[in-house]
Amino acid sequence: MSFMDILALIVPAAIVSAAPLIFTALGGVFSERSGVVNIGLEGLMLFGAFTGAVTIYYGEQLGLNGAAPWVSFIVAMIVGAMLASIHALASITLKADQVVSGVALNFLAAGLAIFLTKKIFNAGQTPVISERISKSDIPFLSDIPLIGKLFFSNAYLTSYVAVGVALIVWYVLYKTPFGLRLRSVGEHPMAADTMGINVTKVRYIGVLLSGALAGLGGAVYVASISGNFTHSTITGQGFMALAAMIFGKWHPLGALGAALFFGLAQAISISGSHIPFLQDIPKVFLLIAPYVLTILALAGLVGRADAPKALGTPYEKGKR
Repeated sequence: MSFMDILALIVPAAIVSAAPLIFTALGGVFSERSGVVNIGLEGLMLFGAFTGAVTIYYGEQLGLNGAAPWVSFIVAMIVGAMLASIHALASITLKADQVVSGVALNFLAAGLAIFLTKKIFNAGQTPVISERISKSDIPFLSDIPLIGKLFFSNAYLTSYVAVGVALIVWYVLYKTPFGLRLRSVGEHPMAADTMGINVTKVRYIGVLLSGALAGLGGAVYVASISGNFTHSTITGQGFMALAAMIFGKWHPLGALGAALFFGLAQAISISGSHIPFLQDIPKVFLLIAPYVLTILALAGLVGRADAPKALGTPYEKGKR
């Protein structure tokens, strides 16, 4: 197996694995840039996967066919935002501990998704969906020598949508008045308040956007990778997205690059048995590699990351 063959095996798989992480990490950027810690990305992503699987399944029954996955993305975003509103209410309005609220959200989402799966389908998993996002070559771009085969052949459209969304989020955060307001309430909410910015409203918007994008990430995972929902469909991917956000220093493009890095680790863990110099490594080491990298990122061993200054601090009007 040549070096190009190895790259052709790993790179497309890495891009596919990274797409759900990119969406979820971008959601984390919105929430934490506004000053609200969102440990609940795992639960939001998990419930988005459940919502996506159920929507696609019933969309197939209604004859939506190829449109079913795209409808599921919209539904998952709406449901994700609704679920995130619980975290927003607890952490912004009621000024509860944001970490505790996020952890509670993870438990709530996991329990509710499994309970609803058993009630709806009388089983521990949803049926396997037949209408999934299919792989395709990007016209013209796939014909480019070398990089065309690696980046634009046999790929999912959702992967390119994820990259496009990352660029849009960067533009919104750094080139629009809304982005400036969002970042200001995460850095110095009192100063933002004195300038007439509604801190509570902006933080609510940030948390709801994080729920929508995390829900989208879960739905994309089902439509492109897993094919159905079970209790083990989302097992740590939300925390990987959280690590990607921190690794990327709370910047959309940084989160994009970090998510691609973690996607590469996941691709190697899946395809490692087909790569000559990795064949002799015990499979368990390849499987745990993405999670080890997540721990290292969260531990700060990959570089110092400066969080927004007001992150995790509830804002009380008139108090410094």
